[in-house]
Amino acid sequence: MTVTQAKKVYRADHVGSLLRSEKIMESRRLHEAGELSADGLRQVEDEEIARIVQKQKDIGLHAVTDGEFRRAWWHFDFLENLIGVEGYWAGGGIQFKEQQTKSRGIKVNGKLDFGDHPFLADFKYLKEQAGSHTAKFTIPSPSMLHFRGEIDRQAYPDEKDFFSDLAAAYKKAIRAFYDAGCRYLQLDDTAWAYLCSDEQKEQLREKGMDPGYLVRKYLETINEAVSDRPDDLRITMHICRGNFRSTWISSGGYEPVAAHIFGSLDIDGFFLEYDTDRAGGFEPLRHVDRDDLTIILGLITSKHGELEDKEEVKKRIDEAAGYVPLEQLALSPQCGFASTEEGNLLTEDEQWQKLEHIVKIAEEVWS
Repeated sequence: MTVTQAKKVYRADHVGSLLRSEKIMESRRLHEAGELSADGLRQVEDEEIARIVQKQKDIGLHAVTDGEFRRAWWHFDFLENLIGVEGYWAGGGIQFKEQQTKSRGIKVNGKLDFGDHPFLADFKYLKEQAGSHTAKFTIPSPSMLHFRGEIDRQAYPDEKDFFSDLAAAYKKAIRAFYDAGCRYLQLDDTAWAYLCSDEQKEQLREKGMDPGYLVRKYLETINEAVSDRPDDLRITMHICRGNFRSTWISSGGYEPVAAHIFGSLDIDGFFLEYDTDRAGGFEPLRHVDRDDLTIILGLITSKHGELEDKEEVKKRIDEAAGYVPLEQLALSPQCGFASTEEGNLLTEDEQWQKLEHIVKIAEEVWS
């Protein structure tokens, strides 16, 4: 079986997270108050995930997710369940434009590894609900543990050993998800968007971090993590500029990292945010020189409910096709609808209308 045969491209796709339903939110409140057991909460999650998976099927999506309904965060829930990592309540949250998240943080306080991770059971339930559809699962990119975590220098005096163990832990994770039946895995990553932003790069330098070093180490670590994946496992990456309560963090086109990510990252596709001019133009796509790399254009915003003009979206797809052949392109929202459990500022009905809009446009463009 060739890679081309094994890895299906989904012309209408979505980044993964969906607005948490009121049932989920209320059940989580009851659980935190000690009025609902963990089993009771999981039963509600099961029921709501089954509902949203069916809804994704009904509107015409072929790859379905669990909406990240069991998570509070898109990244911390996964990372703090790695061996050698712990979560904690920090002194302050992540600062977005005019918003700040809750005060969660993660620390690496021991040798990294991947073991009996709770997300494996979460994926198995999603796969069961997906049936003949593809069960797509999302996890943070390996670089996010370094980018967002604190590293105990007693555990890792030499950062080279940290990156080596991080890649090895992710390699085990990828194999474990594959063995559980996963054939479509997405890595979510905000670091590359920060490395496109002059403002954010200056902030990194002020913290003693060298952007050039991060580019090299993140490329190396991600490529090592995915190096032994089976031919029929599709791995994509979503590059995010920040998505919390419909706000954002970083601006800047992809040019500063385009040659690196499109030319050197050994993955199958990129979800790129193109819903505002903060992402710049399509010119960086000229660095795509692989005919097996899919660029999923995030032309539909998840930050508000107003539907984009269909013909304008088609026009922008045509513009992108001036740099990358149309058969290598696909369409999605620019980000998830709820990167954290609080969610963006639109209704669930508006969310489904957005996704159905994507399906209809994709059918017209790639029919």
